This record gives sequence, structure tokens and C-alpha cells, in this order.
Amino acid sequence: MRSRWVDSERGSVTAELAVTLPAVALVLAACLTGVRLVGDNVRLVDAAADAARALGRGESEETASAIVARVYGSAALAVTSVDSYVCVTLTATGSGILPGIQLSAQSCALTGGL
Repeated sequence: MRSRWVDSERGSVTAELAVTLPAVALVLAACLTGVRLVGDNVRLVDAAADAARALGRGESEETASAIVARVYGSAALAVTSVDSYVCVTLTATGSGILPGIQLSAQSCALTGGL
């Protein structure tokens, strides 16, 4: 003979899973978006460093913009010179489900270097 308790608990695990699954999916999506933003920021820092080194060697801003486009993609390039250094500041917006996030990276290089 089956207990009444067993019959009344039938399907409760399925209902609990159906309630928690959207929350788990939302947390997973937030974590993956964070990882994507960190990866984009690393690529932006790398592009700024490459562009600063190119400008430090005497390349043109168009060449530096081409380097940024190759390494990162679309980013706004601002160049400043301080003493014997050339500094590059790149700004870009996030991608994916957080396009409103502003990313920024700055790098400087010594001018006249090889």
C-alpha cells in the first residue's frame, strides 16, 4: 500500500526546478557577459599599447587607427603628447546585451623609439 505522503509530494521537484531554472539562467548570462566585457577590455588595452608604440616609432595616426581596427575593432582614438611621450586613449562601448557600458584604455610610449 502506498502512503498518502508520497502521492502528495509527487511532482514537487519538477515544480521547484521550473521556478529556479530562470534564475540560474539569468546568473549564468550575467557571468558570461562579465567575462565578455573583461575580454573586450583586455583587447582594448592591447590595441592602445600597439597604437602608442606605432606612434612612438613615428607612424601616422591613420596607421595607428588601422592597428586599433585590426586588434579591437571600432574605437575612438585620441592622441596626446606629453614631453617625450605619446599617449593614446581609446574609448569604446560594450557589446552584446550591455551596449551602454563605456570601456576606456590608455597607453603611453616613448617617442623616437624603434
